[in-house]
Amino acid sequence: MENPEIVIKLTPDEALVLSDWLERVQMTDLSCLVDDATVWAPLHRIAGILDKSLPGIFAADYAERLEAARSRLRPAPDDSAGDDKGADA
Repeated sequence: MENPEIVIKLTPDEALVLSDWLERVQMTDLSCLVDDATVWAPLHRIAGILDKSLPGIFAADYAERLEAARSRLRPAPDDSAGDDKGADA
């Protein structure tokens, strides 16, 4: 029997950066970015789960936390373009 759910594991930095991006995407006209309306429900669900899991998104220093997370996730200039951090998911 198949597992009825898919589990995705993210680091706190990945979750924070993804949450911010999803929030910005949701504030745009999704039909311009996502041409298949069936994708919207899972995107909204993921965003909601991230919002509930990340109390730091409401912190006064949110912008600083977000930039720090982005800095830690940004590939080093000497990393080769083919490297995929966290590809073991």
